Amino acid sequence: MATKLQTLLNQISKLQSQAESLRTKEKAGVVTRIKEAIAHYGITADELFGATKAKRGRAVVAAGGAKKTRKVAKAPKAAGVAKYGDGAGRTWSGVGKRPNWFKDAIAAGKTADDLLIAK
Repeated sequence: MATKLQTLLNQISKLQSQAESLRTKEKAGVVTRIKEAIAHYGITADELFGATKAKRGRAVVAAGGAKKTRKVAKAPKAAGVAKYGDGAGRTWSGVGKRPNWFKDAIAAGKTADDLLIAK
């Protein structure tokens, strides 16, 4: 009984491996065809994936023709560019509350200019 189960599990494993190999080959062809179509028709990312910036309160027409307003989440703000650094990997953009490492460096006698990251 156990040998039959092990045989079936081995066959399943072999078939899954073959299926993944075929999927990988097919995927490469699909990606190539999509890229060709994008180039041929001049499709932009916005046309393909929708607007990049989320709009709040976008109207949606529900079944029956009734309009509803749905809330669309805002995209998260990008982190600011680092302006100050301590040389140990800690950085601060200069906006908002001063981090403790910055306060400690100032207390130790450094100036804000000493902590500026050279660009």
